[in-house]
Amino acid sequence: MVTDVLHRTRGRLDGYFGVRSTGSTVKRELMAGTVTFLAMSYVLAVNPAVLGDQGALGDKGIPMQAVFTATAVAAVFGTLVMGLWARYPIALAPGMGLNAFFAYTVVLGMGIPWQVALSGTFLSGAIFFVLAVTRIRERILNAIPMQLKLAVGAGIGLFVAFLGLKNAGIVVNSEATLVTLGDFTKGTTLLALFGLLVTVVFLVRGWHGAVLYGIVLTTLVGIVSGLVALPKGLFAAPHGLEQTFGQAIVHLPDAFTGQMVVVVLTMLFVDFFDASGTLIGVANQAGLLDANGKLPRAASALAADSVGTMAGAVIGTSTTTAYVESTAGVSAGGRTGLTAVTTAGWFFVAMFCFPIFAVVAGSSEVTAPALIVVGILMARSLGQIDWNRLEYSVPAFITIVMMPLTYSIANGLAMGMLLYPVVMAAKGRVKDVHPAMWALMLVFLGYFFFLAE
Repeated sequence: MVTDVLHRTRGRLDGYFGVRSTGSTVKRELMAGTVTFLAMSYVLAVNPAVLGDQGALGDKGIPMQAVFTATAVAAVFGTLVMGLWARYPIALAPGMGLNAFFAYTVVLGMGIPWQVALSGTFLSGAIFFVLAVTRIRERILNAIPMQLKLAVGAGIGLFVAFLGLKNAGIVVNSEATLVTLGDFTKGTTLLALFGLLVTVVFLVRGWHGAVLYGIVLTTLVGIVSGLVALPKGLFAAPHGLEQTFGQAIVHLPDAFTGQMVVVVLTMLFVDFFDASGTLIGVANQAGLLDANGKLPRAASALAADSVGTMAGAVIGTSTTTAYVESTAGVSAGGRTGLTAVTTAGWFFVAMFCFPIFAVVAGSSEVTAPALIVVGILMARSLGQIDWNRLEYSVPAFITIVMMPLTYSIANGLAMGMLLYPVVMAAKGRVKDVHPAMWALMLVFLGYFFFLAE
């Protein structure tokens, strides 16, 4: 009886997801989804640490419990949409680069309340959805030069790594030189250095859950050494969303300002290309691209990503996007949406473990190594930039370096967009600049005038 039920269930799963047609099995898909969860579950600790009111944002941040629950719910919802609708083995969760932009540039830098910032996130997701279903995204994607796309990813990586180094106490403020080396005799700094070392070792050994394992081991060492508090429990019913749910809709009228235009455009731009790059990269690794190198069901996949962003904003977290850690599940054999559905199931289970993740999120020296490692992985696109051609390398370099040095992803993006058409024109390649780039240049020029005021 039980065997018959299992057989019928496997048959239905195979019929919907096309498991056997991709050369996979139901068992392999379930295992791959578990591997993907292990590789990206660090987001449940790091995202509350970045956005929560017990971290760098202080009382300007979102209530910690609410961020944790919203992060888990957004991951469950977004990943389910991707798995059931687009049927790709790709998981979604609040993105590491965009949560830093949300927290440090929008809330701290611009002084925008987190409620309004959520409204901006919702608007960027809504625009992305329209662009995805109308296929306008291909035109915009082709308008932005690849060199700038690579530079944005690398720049965000450096910015995220800089945040991690700062939170770890490895890099500290200096009146003489702006920044300097921290105190390596300090217990929390030593703990962060230990965490970075073990995470890197796990990473180079090829462990798919390297970041998560690094966080766990660092937390245990911190508890033993008395630097990290013991959790007050193991499990707790999810709650806190009453503080954040619907705030993005309630504050929509406040988001229609000149200041928020740049915020929404930046969120849209970064998510647009991050999602596109991740989808293509994961699909290519899984052998899911067609004979022409194109992504089947691309519109559905990008629409699923944007739906995740809108839902996440309504729930109470920053931009939800496709995670490159999905490649861990693909390398374990995942080929269909069943992998994503399995990952969503694990995020649902983790939703009931807030006391454990709260201890991690409240200890910046524990999550700092994760930020540094994520930054390293994002900065790998530096090697793909054509540094020998100044018309590419100059705007790319300015984009990259201005993000950490001005403590703003938006500033770096704006500087690169301003420089690129000018440098290309100086090179005599005006015809190679898409008209949309000139329009974007004017938008970001207005952004700097706005900052000056």
